[in-house]
Amino acid sequence: MKVLVTGACGYKGTVLVPKLLEQGYDVVALDTQWFGNFLPENPNLTVLKQDVRDTHAINLEGVDAIIHLASIANDPCGDLNPKLTWEVSALATMQLADKAKRCGIKHFIYASSGSVYGVKEEEQVTEELPLEPISEYNKTKMVSERVLLSYSEDMTVQIVRPATVCGLSKRMRLDVSVNMLTMQALTNGRITVFGGKQTRPNIHIDDITDLYVFLLQNPQVTGVYNAGFENISILDIANMAVEQVSNLEGKEAEIIVTPSNDPRSYRINSDKLLATGFEPKKSVQIAINEIIDAYMAGALKDETRFHNLKWMQENNLA
Repeated sequence: MKVLVTGACGYKGTVLVPKLLEQGYDVVALDTQWFGNFLPENPNLTVLKQDVRDTHAINLEGVDAIIHLASIANDPCGDLNPKLTWEVSALATMQLADKAKRCGIKHFIYASSGSVYGVKEEEQVTEELPLEPISEYNKTKMVSERVLLSYSEDMTVQIVRPATVCGLSKRMRLDVSVNMLTMQALTNGRITVFGGKQTRPNIHIDDITDLYVFLLQNPQVTGVYNAGFENISILDIANMAVEQVSNLEGKEAEIIVTPSNDPRSYRINSDKLLATGFEPKKSVQIAINEIIDAYMAGALKDETRFHNLKWMQENNLA
């Protein structure tokens, strides 16, 4: 079975592709490689340095399923160049879905975002609540969802609304909450928390990538699914990171709390996903420990390309 993975050289794709190869899939990895290519060489892997916006150039011959991860990731990057964000994260998705239908592809997995709900007061944010996105990034995800669902009679459509992903990837991201706070504790001995009471849903990178494999292997599981298993305050995440770093010989860390004018909290409920039989295996605490271990072993450094916004600005990618 041949699988096309867009955004395959990104944070999640770099963890997902090796798992697909281990499962015996032939993988076509498509990515602009703005942040590099950390994928392993493999006879069953074809890596294409292409822009997902050039839909006409994407060869779908022999492809059985698409896992569409490509997008301009997170709110600050999305706001950097709204036109680019809409082109990559919405228009390209529409064109790819249309091409997939025309080519007879019967399985399409889409990585949306748990942030499509906007700010909700409800403690249990389920898939039935209205979508009220507040950023360019969120809005493109909502629009892409609506477009893909319109193809449900033509192919298996599975839409995942992930929480904030945490944990190790060879194409690391140090601009997402758990990873960022842990790295701050390791490198600065200090975490600056703005407010701290804001809640964020989280999912370990191994769990979200396992989910994409699970969906690929379970086409009967269709529709939209939240994917996040720990709704934790920013301050609690910081405390977890500081506690672990402070246990290291020769290391100390502290938290500085400052006022914030951004009280937004995001939560999601993933009971619908759990009812399919999918089970997460890792936690935020495990992600923190893995990051610390990799850093202490010299396998992880705080590099600019692991910060999406900084890298895009420095390299004029927007």
